[in-house]
Amino acid sequence: MKYLIAGLGNIGPEYELTRHNIGFLILDFLAGKFDAAFELERLAWKTAVKHKARNFHLIKPTTYMNLSGKAVNYWMKELKIPKENVLVVTDDVSLPFAKLRMRAKGSSAGHNGLKNIEQATGGSDFARLKFGIGNNYPQGKQVDYVLSNFSQHEFAELETHIEKATDMILSFGTIGITQTMNRFNKN
Repeated sequence: MKYLIAGLGNIGPEYELTRHNIGFLILDFLAGKFDAAFELERLAWKTAVKHKARNFHLIKPTTYMNLSGKAVNYWMKELKIPKENVLVVTDDVSLPFAKLRMRAKGSSAGHNGLKNIEQATGGSDFARLKFGIGNNYPQGKQVDYVLSNFSQHEFAELETHIEKATDMILSFGTIGITQTMNRFNKN
């Protein structure tokens, strides 16, 4: 079985530790658990890991957040991975910091990366793992907030929550989305 796991973020050192790059950070952590290294390939940094006889193809699109769909669509087709085996890992301002939610499908809720993936793949029927980044910003300052670094307090707690997110990704591929949501979404 093959799975495509797309962590969303923006390329470049200025974005590396921003809230919007949590998808990249989670995939970096997951690859590190398997001693896998990302290589620059078409439209994405890519690597693959094997877990319980499943192949997880991890991509970090190099298209910037708002054009993430180009990379996701390309790698779905290139690797012949059906949409039900695709998981997009992204930030979510509507969830409190570090709250994790997996969904089988859903709306973009104004997230430009998700919106572009919906457009490129022909619908919102793909799984997503949302990592809460909170919404502690003044009205009209959402862009500044998501592109800012995690606070010192948040950063200190990040690894524990990122590790849980990687467990959820592996669970998605091994026991399926329904059981993963039942096991993890209640916390």
